[in-house]
Amino acid sequence: MFTAENLLSVGRLFLSLFGQLLLLFIGISFMIVLIQVYVSKERIQRILTTPRKLTNSILGALLGAVTPFCSCSTIPVLAGLIRGGAPFSGMMSFLLTSPILNPAIMTLFFTFFGIKAILIYMGSVIIFSVTVGLLLDRLGFAKEIKQVAIEVCEGGGVVFEKLQGTFLQKNLAAWKHSLREAIKLFRSVVLYLLFGAGIGAFIYGFVPAEFLSRLAGADNLWAVPAAAIIGIPMYIRAETMIPIASVLTSKGVGYGVVVALIIGGAGASIPEVSLLSSIFKKKMIIAFLACVFFAATVTGYLFNIIM
Repeated sequence: MFTAENLLSVGRLFLSLFGQLLLLFIGISFMIVLIQVYVSKERIQRILTTPRKLTNSILGALLGAVTPFCSCSTIPVLAGLIRGGAPFSGMMSFLLTSPILNPAIMTLFFTFFGIKAILIYMGSVIIFSVTVGLLLDRLGFAKEIKQVAIEVCEGGGVVFEKLQGTFLQKNLAAWKHSLREAIKLFRSVVLYLLFGAGIGAFIYGFVPAEFLSRLAGADNLWAVPAAAIIGIPMYIRAETMIPIASVLTSKGVGYGVVVALIIGGAGASIPEVSLLSSIFKKKMIIAFLACVFFAATVTGYLFNIIM
């Protein structure tokens, strides 16, 4: 197994994966910061104060998909929506969509799995988020909110509306800020990217495909919910998991298994749940975790069927 040829093959795959991740991550991060400059948290709060529940829920899901805030930013936005009196359905749709459907995940999904996979993923997540937002509102979970102030984490802070100068000068400032932040963010996660590329290359070179296929293939019905359960308590970065997932699927692991793992880990990470416990009562936390598990499982099975 540990032959010179095999080690060279693993090394080449590692360099290929890391090279792709390096270029993609800087480009994606630049786009993410730029979106946050133009679509400020305050603007989101204004948009999501429309009183129509269905419209609000759809807007919440769509805004969550294009405003890739980290957990420590998403929760303060949620707190601001609560203080502003926004409808509960839209807040929940935003909360559910934001961590599991953003430009970073969509770009990586497209790069490693193709257009069909990203369309299935986007469609299922948005439909699920809108439906769950309306359902939780109908079931009266709005009363499970604590009236507690949440501190907004530091970082970024540049908003297009507050920049000085001409229109061109403001845009140039926004782009320069986004590039600086993208490089800074890359430096903070480069170890995660190296780890993800290394694990993916190791699995490709040294883990038998037959073993992975038997353990977590599409034919194993229990593998999808098991992956969702495993993913929920894990703090998985999409930048780390998606390249690993591409290698796992090439080794026979079902698409649904890796998708369930990604949604479970990104949708209900321990840091996010800890922050949510500051504003949600226990019953709402349990409902939130159940929703993420359900989304991960259903989307996983859908991927196994269609892909």
